[in-house]
Amino acid sequence: MNPAAVDRKGLAITALTFVLWGVVPLYWRLLDAVPSLHIMAHRVIWSGVLVVGWLLLSNGLGWWRQMRARPRALATLALSSVTIGFNWGLYIWAVNAGHVVETSLGYFINPLINVVLGVALLRERLSPAQWVAVAFALLGVAWLTWHSGSPPWIALGLAFSFGLYGLLRKLISVDAVAGLGVESVYLFLPALAFVVWGEMGHGGGFVADWGWRIDLLLIFAGVVSAVPLIGFAYGVRRIPLSLVGLLQYIAPSLQLLIGVLVFKEAFGPDRAVGFASIWLGLLIFASDGLWRSRRRPAAVPAAAE
Repeated sequence: MNPAAVDRKGLAITALTFVLWGVVPLYWRLLDAVPSLHIMAHRVIWSGVLVVGWLLLSNGLGWWRQMRARPRALATLALSSVTIGFNWGLYIWAVNAGHVVETSLGYFINPLINVVLGVALLRERLSPAQWVAVAFALLGVAWLTWHSGSPPWIALGLAFSFGLYGLLRKLISVDAVAGLGVESVYLFLPALAFVVWGEMGHGGGFVADWGWRIDLLLIFAGVVSAVPLIGFAYGVRRIPLSLVGLLQYIAPSLQLLIGVLVFKEAFGPDRAVGFASIWLGLLIFASDGLWRSRRRPAAVPAAAE
């Protein structure tokens, strides 16, 4: 990878996207007075309004006509909307229940979960270094399971749901923002129905109970959700995937620091051992990917000769 060839604007936007994802627990904690499912529903509604509004302003109904002509893509996006909805809901609940450190673990594990899903479902083949990386991650999860008495279900739930989401989106070739728009359409009506049900005396207080400050935070949750996704979709097309792979560790690193330093969650030596094993696996995995990306351009002239 030639540093001079990297799109600086794409690099900056992608890095900023991961920074925003890393500090977002601070935002969700501002809403800890609101039940997690209600935060999730408002997140879906307002992010859907923003994303679909953006698509309508930029392309009218053209994006919807293009997607409607692809029934297989629509079916796959229906499944991906369920996985991202589950991921969002679990993440918000975990943050406001005091499990920010474990959410960071989920996103540290996620790249290796992607590898496992690729092997299991797409019959991809791993290099020896990648097998070693997966082994270290499994050892780390096993250690954390043994130490706590149960598997890190939150981390595994986040990692597998986001990994499955990525797999489903990989199976179809659609514009990232248009795909997010379709997913928003699928989730919008169930979320709206839940909000209306909540306002009828079932824990929702957007109109009468929570006050204008909380209401504004819930509305702005759409921006917090959609803008990083749009920024990621913009940036990931302009910089090498190997660089994206390295930048993605910004988010869980910031989440871990916030969990330990800001929210004072426990992170003793026993927990650190499990994290260290997973980090070692990630270091091997990232180094192998970087080494392969640097070799690839050099191999092209030789093949041509």
